[in-house]
Amino acid sequence: MRRRIFVGGALAGLGAAHASPPKAKAGGIPMRTFGKTGVRLTVIGQAGGRFPLLTGQAEGRALVRHAYEMGINYFDNAHVYWEGRSEQVYGDALSDVRKNVFITTKSMGRTRKEAEDDLHASLRNLKTDYVDLWQIHGVSEMEEVDRIFSPGGAIEAFEAARKAGKCRFIGFTGHRDPHVHLAMLKRYDKYDSILMPLHAADPAYLSFEKLVLPVAVERGMAIQGMKNFANAKLLANLSVRECLSYVLSLPVHATAIGSTTIGQLEDDIRVAQNFKPLAADEVASIRKRAARMKGPGLEDWKRNVEARAGLDPRQPYRGA
Repeated sequence: MRRRIFVGGALAGLGAAHASPPKAKAGGIPMRTFGKTGVRLTVIGQAGGRFPLLTGQAEGRALVRHAYEMGINYFDNAHVYWEGRSEQVYGDALSDVRKNVFITTKSMGRTRKEAEDDLHASLRNLKTDYVDLWQIHGVSEMEEVDRIFSPGGAIEAFEAARKAGKCRFIGFTGHRDPHVHLAMLKRYDKYDSILMPLHAADPAYLSFEKLVLPVAVERGMAIQGMKNFANAKLLANLSVRECLSYVLSLPVHATAIGSTTIGQLEDDIRVAQNFKPLAADEVASIRKRAARMKGPGLEDWKRNVEARAGLDPRQPYRGA
């Protein structure tokens, strides 16, 4: 679902529905230290996953450059996004300011060769000789974990790339099943980062926040959020400000935003610029409202445990 365009959407729910929002100004976006890496990142970052919704690469270049000029230094991407064209957008828009930005990309490869081929293509697309963070992308099933860590598996490519300076840091991502994330964490303790879906309805269904986030915090990992608005579906009950403030009130270091318009981007920037951690009662209220929408209908990227006969969807799924 495409996030709707808001006129002052970040102010919704504040009793100012008819007020014109202040024009977003450059700078002033809070920064946090990205786990043990020591790198300082803006708490929100531009993501390239929704660029196929754009009219073309020129529109993407303008959006990315505007994000940079507004002060964002965290740019999320993956080789599979838009069949490599999302990376090309970053390469065109950011190559002249490469030293000022933190660029991530990801590989779906599960063998060493597949991952290495992806990285070589990514570096060409991004017009750089290294990425700041390279991630094993979209790990969804237990058998993928086995392939990644088998002889000749993708983890070998990631370790080699980090050693060779083709990436500064490595991590993994996924959004289907928190138990698969836990399996990835159990198999390896040298990740620099982790990326997972974190939003106000997540605690009510197959929750990454409840199961995975505490482990990542305990390890001191660099933690990235995604799906802050549940692909815009949460905006039926919550405002942009509520959704984003909820995620930023969690122990995360940055969260990726899939803006596809200048209006969306500036809404998100205004929220970040004015962010104050939510009080416990505010968090509880937002969670309660979001929980009315919980389940696979909202989070269609997660495993549908409600379809499994005899399972209570309120309980964590223990299988593969």
